[in-house]
Amino acid sequence: MSKKNIEEVVRASLETYFRDLNGTEPDNMHDMLVRVVEKPLLEIVMQQADNNQSRAAEWLGLNRNTLRKKLLDHKLLK
Repeated sequence: MSKKNIEEVVRASLETYFRDLNGTEPDNMHDMLVRVVEKPLLEIVMQQADNNQSRAAEWLGLNRNTLRKKLLDHKLLK
C-alpha cells in the first residue's frame, strides 16, 4: 500500500466519522486520531523488528526512550 492509498483510507474514514456524527460537533479529534493510528503502527513495527526497540525506534525516527514511553502508554509492554 502506498502513502497515497493510506491517505485515501484515512480520508474516507474521517468522512464516515463526520457522517456518523450526524451534525454533532467532534471533540479532541487530533488526539483521538493520533492514538488510533499510533497503536497499530507501534504493534506492527515492533513485530517486524522482532521486538527490538532500538531497531523499531530507528525505523520510526524516534528516540528509543520516546518509543518505550509510547509502548507503555499504549500498554504494549508488560
